[in-house]
Amino acid sequence: MEIDKAIRECDDRRLQTKYNNATYVIQRALALYSIEEVAFSFNGGKDSTVLLHLLRAGYFLHKRGQNNANGDLKDFPIRTIYFESPSVFPEINSFTYDTAATYGLQIDTICTDFKSGLEALLKNNPIRAIFLGVRIGDPTAVGQEQFSPSSPGWPPFMRVNPILDWSYRDVWAFLLTCKVNYCSLYDQGYTSIGSIYDTVPNSLLSISSSSNKFKPAYLLTDGRLERAGRAKRPSPSTTVVQLPADSNGLTNLDSHKNSMLTASIIAVGDEILFGIVEDQLGPYLCTKLHSIGWSVFQLSVVHNNIDSVAEEVERQKSKSDMVFIYGGVGPLHSDVTLAGIAKAFGVRLAPDEEFEEYLRHIIGDQCTGDRNEMAQLPEGITELWHHDKLSVPLIKCQNVVILSATNVLELEKQWDCWIELAKSGDILSLLEPFVSKHVTTNLSDVEIAQPLSKLCLEFPDIYVGCYRKTRYGSLIVSLKGKDQARLESAIKALHKKFQTGAFNEVN
Repeated sequence: MEIDKAIRECDDRRLQTKYNNATYVIQRALALYSIEEVAFSFNGGKDSTVLLHLLRAGYFLHKRGQNNANGDLKDFPIRTIYFESPSVFPEINSFTYDTAATYGLQIDTICTDFKSGLEALLKNNPIRAIFLGVRIGDPTAVGQEQFSPSSPGWPPFMRVNPILDWSYRDVWAFLLTCKVNYCSLYDQGYTSIGSIYDTVPNSLLSISSSSNKFKPAYLLTDGRLERAGRAKRPSPSTTVVQLPADSNGLTNLDSHKNSMLTASIIAVGDEILFGIVEDQLGPYLCTKLHSIGWSVFQLSVVHNNIDSVAEEVERQKSKSDMVFIYGGVGPLHSDVTLAGIAKAFGVRLAPDEEFEEYLRHIIGDQCTGDRNEMAQLPEGITELWHHDKLSVPLIKCQNVVILSATNVLELEKQWDCWIELAKSGDILSLLEPFVSKHVTTNLSDVEIAQPLSKLCLEFPDIYVGCYRKTRYGSLIVSLKGKDQARLESAIKALHKKFQTGAFNEVN
């Protein structure tokens, strides 16, 4: 087969690995099911075009494994399903039927909706498995594996997804390496094709603003912008990420400037628990959160262990409006933070093509294996927050924000970008910051205990804390709140409870 030969002779090791894995999945399916029991869903797009040729190669390899490679392989024996819609591009229709004629596809054209057409097809044919060109990042890909039973409420069949972990780059590398035909729309600047009502050429491929000419889809260097031509979906190239309305306490805060939002902070690192390094990021985050009016509910340190991270995240995400977590992010064996977060939310880690493209710009093609482990993120709950000053976007999983900073300077940069994104996107209206007063006294703890307890009852909106810098040094009383006038009243009330001069204010 020319497909197998083209891949074997190319020098793209990543593509070879993807091809080997995909054809292995296909051969497994053909070993489990007879030809009459499998079908292939083809829609004329680039992904299903890749899958068509992978199936041709996979079938050839399957027959060769049965010592039957000399048989008649001219026609493609797998039943092909094409769902034709009145809103489909004419070019897609033409390409589909031309392809069917070229490769001898046994094509069943269905003009009803996908579910109804599938029910009728499976009722009249012994189909048990269907090959699909689904890739991670597609709306239908959430929760799917290479072999996944159909969803509840659908007719029973096995979904086989040979290219589930392929990226936009992988798709075009395959098509260009194998020199196979694809729909002409891709040469006109279309990068992701839906219906005629919601798809336009990708503006990022525009040759000039004054002309209506576009470069071909394979010249899009940033795969995360593949769907920028979908008219109903905002382009991820914008600096600000718009979050959904239910963003875990970060919406409609303008009318609650004096309200209290809480945050938890989790540090992941055995080196902190072993006393090898001192955690400076946690205290810094506490200061920054207080400066925007948030209260820190808890600061905890956990081991580099998936279960430890998962248990702490699960505990804190339900108690706090926002959880910030740092440490344990990367490719090392001890970098388990993302896996722990995924476990806390009950989802799997899955390749994220958008994030992989960012990493590719940073580390190039150093990772040539099956998938870039660093690009696997919790599936279905992850949002990437892009900012021009950050080489890698911030990662947010519902109300958990993952920070990759390793020192205070890096954290300060990420924090400033997070605040800017939240403010400019109208996602987060900052609350009134905390204001504080500190006084010192030489009175003993016994003398001050009861009056301070009464002060707390009189001013429930003011936090009153006490501490000493040395064992026998002066006692420092800290009062913190959001209303300057209330804070001044609390200080006056404290002075009245003792003799004049018992307290001295400190800056």
